[in-house]
Amino acid sequence: MSKLVRISLARRGVSCVAELLEKDAPRTSAAAWEALGRGPLAGDAQHAKYARNEVYTMVPRFASIGRENTTVTPIPGDLVLFDFAGGMLDAAFKDDQGIDQEAGAIDLAIFYGRNNLLINGDVGWVPGNVYGTIIEGLAGMAEACHDVWRSGSVGERLVYERLEPGDVPRGMAAGEAGRAGKG
Repeated sequence: MSKLVRISLARRGVSCVAELLEKDAPRTSAAAWEALGRGPLAGDAQHAKYARNEVYTMVPRFASIGRENTTVTPIPGDLVLFDFAGGMLDAAFKDDQGIDQEAGAIDLAIFYGRNNLLINGDVGWVPGNVYGTIIEGLAGMAEACHDVWRSGSVGERLVYERLEPGDVPRGMAAGEAGRAGKG
């Protein structure tokens, strides 16, 4: 059975459902699933400055995964994990986000539109692990993410949570969850 995650923009009251890509990104999917088993992963929502159509949050490092199923050109619906070691992020950003200088952080991102490019002027290419794909609610989430860009992210939280077996996503009949997005 597929492992499903709900991602929400809490203040805007919008969510989507993603399926973990266990075959393509087994280590990343397993680490995220295990971390979500301890409770939701959430933080201040941020809209990307450089990547284009990305909303993300930073959470404490829950694993050291390495690279797998990497991309620098994510597509709409991709869930991407970036593992930033202690020295990688800007000091002012770390202070603003409450990120420990030595421990670093994990960036959990969703991509909601086309033409993304993961490059940062300070460090160059920033590959991330694609570990999930949105199978329900992308259109509504994309609209809300665009509003984060236009109206701002202040007060918004991006929340990731496990959907346990038996939690059937809205609009999906029982048994369809494992087949969604395939075909």
